[in-house]
Amino acid sequence: MSVNTRQRDRWTVLRAVRGTVLLGFGAFCLIPLVWLLLAPTKTDAQLVNGHPLSFGSLAQFGRAWQHLVDYNDSVLYQWIANSILYSVGSLLISVATSLLAGYALAVSRIPGRKALLVLTLIAMMVPPTALVLPLFLELNTVHLTNTALSVILPASFYPFGVYLAFIYFSTSLPKELLEAGRLDGCSEAGLFWHLARPLAKPLIGLLSFFSFVANWNNYFLPYVMLSEESKYNLPVGLGAVVSGTPALNPANGGSFLPITRPEVALAGLLVVVPIAVIFVFCQRFLVRGILAGSVKN
Repeated sequence: MSVNTRQRDRWTVLRAVRGTVLLGFGAFCLIPLVWLLLAPTKTDAQLVNGHPLSFGSLAQFGRAWQHLVDYNDSVLYQWIANSILYSVGSLLISVATSLLAGYALAVSRIPGRKALLVLTLIAMMVPPTALVLPLFLELNTVHLTNTALSVILPASFYPFGVYLAFIYFSTSLPKELLEAGRLDGCSEAGLFWHLARPLAKPLIGLLSFFSFVANWNNYFLPYVMLSEESKYNLPVGLGAVVSGTPALNPANGGSFLPITRPEVALAGLLVVVPIAVIFVFCQRFLVRGILAGSVKN
């Protein structure tokens, strides 16, 4: 057997091993999502005793949805509306402030610029849960707890977005373009709005996706800030539903709620589907945003 033949066989084996490993990781990630999609179509007994990936019926899916809707006078719709309000409100503020702060740090030489960058990095490393208690005390002082602002304002603090915008504008925005704009008499605000902002569309898409995912899945902050059930977002509200069902809490065996495992799976699906839909529509911007800034100029 020649050297070329042995080398070709070795590469064939390596490709087969690599393909097998990738398929294994793909199945590991995909199978739970398929199970979550199929679970609400089955009854509780079918879910426990049947094949994990079998399909039940659309009628059972409708009954599971109706059980969730019937909970506490259809408060589910209010939770969905609250989640959209909290997520979109935080997204708009965090993306706007991140772009402006990142642009200012990248193109100007303001006093204390390095100190601000260091503080931004430190803020990125602090776990958000560690700040919930001082934020609660601060917002309680100004009587904002149990309001939409108590969730939107803290979630708008986005140091990761500021640093990402700083990296993007430092590496991808040509300084010659800004100088040409200044020579034409454009103001600093005009440079940002007419030159930097149109070139930052991939960055805006990336920041919007990360911010939306973080705020849509936000559980601990709304759980601490909100005390009325009608003001919960979807994760906190569904957590209250799940905690009251005997399906996952046997201590609630006498509960009258018709919430069993299919309804719990449908609740999980409600949280996952919006993120999956947004990812499908934004994936082009996500790839361009991640790659932008990796190569200077």
